[in-house]
Parts: sequence; structure tokens; C-alpha cells
Amino acid sequence: MLKNLNKNLLLIFTRNPELGKCKTRLAAKTGDQAALDIYKFLLAHTVTVTKNLKVDKQVHYSVAIRDNDIWDANIYNKKLQDGDDLGIRMLNAFKQGFADGYKNIIIVGSDMFDITTADLDNAFKQLDQHNFVIGPATDGGYYLLGMQKINTAIFSNKEWGTETVLKDTLDNLKDENIKLLEAKNDVDYYEDIKDIEAFKPFLKHIKND
Repeated sequence: MLKNLNKNLLLIFTRNPELGKCKTRLAAKTGDQAALDIYKFLLAHTVTVTKNLKVDKQVHYSVAIRDNDIWDANIYNKKLQDGDDLGIRMLNAFKQGFADGYKNIIIVGSDMFDITTADLDNAFKQLDQHNFVIGPATDGGYYLLGMQKINTAIFSNKEWGTETVLKDTLDNLKDENIKLLEAKNDVDYYEDIKDIEAFKPFLKHIKND
């Protein structure tokens, strides 16, 4: 068990990389194997941009905790997501983080190719000056959410994975001190990656329409 040495905590939510069970919207165009390979590539990128951050880090698995995987147990405290939907699982992770004594908590997914270590450093710096920090995704959701205090409303009554999530979240926080970060593209569909050079090796089998 990694000890709490820091006021800042990064929560990384990840799906267990299993064939046919991750990136299903992407797989509709690429096929299951390519979607899995792309997801593993994104997981590796997430490790690269998070491992050297000077904050405490937790990786929250969707199905089962893996001991000897890409997430080094000396760097990442491994947890299992707890709850019936994404909102409840995120809320529970934040609640536990604050109960453990953290002041600033940020959550990200594990499928962002555009995000950098500098982006995450900046998000924590902004959270020192704002109660909430949000990284808007170009599809109407968000790729990053940070807070200094719990607001339960933002985790309920959301159509997760749709274009209304960001708007509804901002409505919940309209009276709060918020910092909006740069909008970024997350990876859900073939169209999100088809023109990005890093993904070309995974898409050679696809004929463009």
C-alpha cells in the first residue's frame, strides 16, 4: 500500500483491456483486435504522461485489479471502481480520496492521446486557485475533472458518454469558482484518430470511404 505523502491525488479510471470489451464504438469500424491494440497504446501513453507527476496516483480498474501489468505498483495505488454507473464510481473515488486527507483531486480516463504531463501539472496548479477544474472534450463531455470539495450533483442525472455531459456539469457548477482548461479530442470513434499519424499502424487494414 502506497502511503499518502501528498495533498494532490490523481485518479485514473481504466477499463481492463480485454478483446471485445473496450473501445466498442471504435471497434465498430476498426474491428475488436485493432480497437484493443489502440486502447493498449493509449494506456501506455497515459502511463508515460502520469508516472513522473509529483502527486499521488491511483489507478481504478473497471473489472479486476491486475498485479503485473503496465501500472507499476510502486507508482500507482491500485483500486477497483465501486458503483453501478460511471457517476457513482467517480463520486465514490472522490469521496474516498477526500476521506484519506487529500486537498486537490483530479480524475482522468486512460484514453486521451492529446493530454501531456504539462497539462496535468497545470490542472493541479489551477486547482490551487479554483474549487473546480474541467477539461472539456470536443465531443461534449470532459476529459478531466478536478475539485477541492465534493459536489454530488455533477455525478448524477447525466447521460454518460453523450454530448450533454459537459453542459449539464457546468449547469451544476454555475455558482462555483471554475477553471476551464483547453478543449481536447478524446478517442471514441474511428473519425477521432483516422488522421493522426501515431494511429496509422493500427488502421492499415481499413479502407477509407
